[in-house]
Amino acid sequence: MNSDFLVIGCGIAGLSFALKAAEHGSVAVITKGKALESNTAWAQGGISAVLPEGQREDGDTLEKHVVDTLDAGAGLCKEDIVKAIISDGAKAIEDLLSFGIEFDQKEQDQFALGKEGGHSQRRILHHKDTTGLEIASALVSAAKKHKNITFLEEHFAVDLLTTGQLGAITQDRVLGAYVLDEVNNEVKIFRSDRVLLATGGCGKVYLYTTNPDSATGDGVAMAWRAGCQISNMEFVQFHPTCFYNPAASEEKARSFLVSEAVRGEGGLLVNREGEDFVKKHDPRGSLAPRDIVARAIDHELKKTGAPCVFLDVTHKPKGYMQERFPHIYNTLLEFGHDCEEQPIPVVPAAHYQCGGVVTDINGRASVGGLFAVGEVACTGLHGANRLASNSLLEANVIANNAYHEMLSRFPLDKDPESAPDIPAWEYGDLTPPDEAVLIYHSWDEIRRLMWDYVSIVRTDNRLMRAGHRLRNLRNEVRQFYWGYRVDSDLLELRNLVTVASLVVDCAVLRKESRGIHYMLDYPNSVERFQKDTVVRKF
Repeated sequence: MNSDFLVIGCGIAGLSFALKAAEHGSVAVITKGKALESNTAWAQGGISAVLPEGQREDGDTLEKHVVDTLDAGAGLCKEDIVKAIISDGAKAIEDLLSFGIEFDQKEQDQFALGKEGGHSQRRILHHKDTTGLEIASALVSAAKKHKNITFLEEHFAVDLLTTGQLGAITQDRVLGAYVLDEVNNEVKIFRSDRVLLATGGCGKVYLYTTNPDSATGDGVAMAWRAGCQISNMEFVQFHPTCFYNPAASEEKARSFLVSEAVRGEGGLLVNREGEDFVKKHDPRGSLAPRDIVARAIDHELKKTGAPCVFLDVTHKPKGYMQERFPHIYNTLLEFGHDCEEQPIPVVPAAHYQCGGVVTDINGRASVGGLFAVGEVACTGLHGANRLASNSLLEANVIANNAYHEMLSRFPLDKDPESAPDIPAWEYGDLTPPDEAVLIYHSWDEIRRLMWDYVSIVRTDNRLMRAGHRLRNLRNEVRQFYWGYRVDSDLLELRNLVTVASLVVDCAVLRKESRGIHYMLDYPNSVERFQKDTVVRKF
């Protein structure tokens, strides 16, 4: 398939870009699985922005949002990037409103602004507690209706195609991608000189995560194999409050997110004695940044031996949770838990990838014609710890920048340099039915060892053990990949073990504690490590 633009992923980053690019040329949007299985669609809290005077909270300023972001990022944010993205916040909201997205209002023309951990002011726009779903649904609907957009679900990008991979000696540039049609199990060539990676994060590399099953780090793995620089993968953010229900299966019990906005509206984290224990770690208590709160919970669980802590909203007026957080309230009821009567049992879980493909403010990666936007990218906004609700803002702002930059650098009226022929995909043998269990076992082993050795608190010894086992697993997965016919399970496993290895490799290089990377061997931040961790395949 040939198109002027190829977009891999269908969250806010991919679709907001696609809708703009489609005004200038043909766009192919591909996504594995179904359209609403993106991290965007699962986002509950909202999008942060300092609105124009008269619409923002009294006293809020762009400068305060910048300060909050830099404080959360623990010395690794790029201040110029932070200022640029936050300055475009109001414009990003206008952009989303133009797509028909609705945010809650407290009165006509006045948005109901929420507050989350790390924010000094109310500046979170939301749609109840399903903001991401509202955004994703509106963008998917608009994209499917656009005459210049070919929207293909159940199409899994296998690998990027570049001139360098095909042996060309000119400057490396992107040519498209090999893509698996998951319905027909056939690999096709998607040809384009302008490719946008918008594949989301890698939460499924951990045993417990708030992310959908699709979050297997595909974009980072593909970009790494294509020779792109990858940065700061040690900074995997753990969300402090995921519902814990021992009566349900482990996977289901710990994957339901209870939004940070619940704490922003007065929910308190307490231990089984009802003590506000987070105050011992930070004077902001339950509204401290996520890295501090997650470590406080981890410390409390290890100290007491308790299986969980509690998020208490029972002091709120009757009916408040049903009105403000209907999705959370009703989902908890399905588990047999009425949060207006009982505190919510919670534990931390992997939530957000702060590192990724190194890009500039316009989403441009180190391979010509390749751009990365959203959670898959590392722009310098988040530093060592993402400030809550800055991710949807970043995705929209950088997608808009990428659209302008791509048209400027790679105009449609200019013929690209000649490229080598792209070889057809070579299929391996069919996988014997009795061998499929090895794929599922490896998948489970990766996620368990990452949870045990590379989660909220780390040590040199744990990282060494994880790295050793992952090297063996990578060799095993490589044999599967080249020996058997690929399917989505095998492709996800290949990407999962690659990204897990990148997380460990980056963590090993950072001999300090900073933000969400906490090392028992090196409990303090060190000035010489106040820089990005950058790795690349050679």
